[in-house]
Amino acid sequence: MANSPFRLPFLLLLLALLAFSSTAEIKSLKISSDNRPMILFEKFGFTHTGQVSISVSSVAVATSLAETDPSRLGFFLLSEESLLQVLLEIQQNPQFCVLDSHYIQRLFTFRDLSPPPQSSFSHSYPVTAPNEYSLFFANCAPETSVSMQVRTEVFNLDRDGSKDYLSAGLTQLPSLYFVFSLAYLAFLGLWIYAGITNKRSVHRIHLLMGGLLLMKALNLICAAEDKHYVKNTGTPHGWDVLFYIFQFIRVVLLFTVIVLIGTGWSFLKPFLQEKEKKVLMIVIPLQVLANVASVVIGETGPFIKDWVTWNQVFLLVDIICCCAIIFPIVWSIRSLRETSKTDGKAARNLAKLTLFRQFYIVVIGYLYFTRIVVFALKTIAAYKYQWVSNAAEEIASLVFYMVMFYMFRPVERNEYFVLDEEEEEAAELALRDEEFEL
Repeated sequence: MANSPFRLPFLLLLLALLAFSSTAEIKSLKISSDNRPMILFEKFGFTHTGQVSISVSSVAVATSLAETDPSRLGFFLLSEESLLQVLLEIQQNPQFCVLDSHYIQRLFTFRDLSPPPQSSFSHSYPVTAPNEYSLFFANCAPETSVSMQVRTEVFNLDRDGSKDYLSAGLTQLPSLYFVFSLAYLAFLGLWIYAGITNKRSVHRIHLLMGGLLLMKALNLICAAEDKHYVKNTGTPHGWDVLFYIFQFIRVVLLFTVIVLIGTGWSFLKPFLQEKEKKVLMIVIPLQVLANVASVVIGETGPFIKDWVTWNQVFLLVDIICCCAIIFPIVWSIRSLRETSKTDGKAARNLAKLTLFRQFYIVVIGYLYFTRIVVFALKTIAAYKYQWVSNAAEEIASLVFYMVMFYMFRPVERNEYFVLDEEEEEAAELALRDEEFEL
């Protein structure tokens, strides 16, 4: 076997494993004329009662050589601790077949298949050593492609004997998402109450913010139901479709609200400038693309050939959107600084500048935490505590929503309209200070 055909794909799979969260459900898929040396199917955290069930059928092996050794094609489990050891073996010997490694738990090879033409195999394997394992298919036969139908079922057994199809570190997610959905529903109730008691101060942006809270609550309810059904039955029963719908609406609304608040729309001015409209026209289509990538990543898995590409698309689009929504806030701060030099309302402009600067810091902090810190938690946390990164992300989101909604709540005398004549002189001095420069 040549050097590059095996080593590079395994390196890519190693990188994919770092970003791939442990998920599980009953999956049926079709592999067609695939010549990849390694195919990753699942990544799952097992307890001491874990089991793996694999069924393969309609197996067809095509090769340009005279004959293929069926023992060179098969399925195996690989723990997180053994991943680097196996990679080291491959780097030291490019012709080494991973199925011969002592660091893997080999399940079966094509030598165990029933005779053609409908070659098939079905078996369940216990996992007695608790750990996080990845389920792979290896093709160590040169110039060989494989076609087959594969059905995977990975789960842990609870004390009562029922199957838990969620990874050991994610089995708490249904309860976690449900609790946060209740928190957002309570938040929405308080927001409606604030709007009713301050009707004169309610702007169109406040209605959008209320819609954002509703979408976030519905998104979490669907996430809770999705994980609940996957946990108990292995399939989401359609809740994944609702989850993706509300997630799309929620994300588009979130970015739109941040952009509109950053431009001062509905508070400072009833219109958007041309460059601000362009930001929205860029962000919204990109979010459509990001959500398409999210659906592909969530509903397929790493076994598809373009899975890594879709992950890269999602990451790139998310970074572009996060950068784009910062510009309107910066423009507003600079515009207010310029206006403050001519309109003679120093105290009011100082309050506005302070508010926008605080909002800028809050947005940057939120984006940094949810994109970098949460990813770091997913990477370094033990497999039993993967739910911690999800909890951290939801807590950060809730805090961000609370701060943003408090800063721009509908009140008669908020910071946008504060004007204290006694502080005019002090405000003029403050506006000359460079602390408002970004």
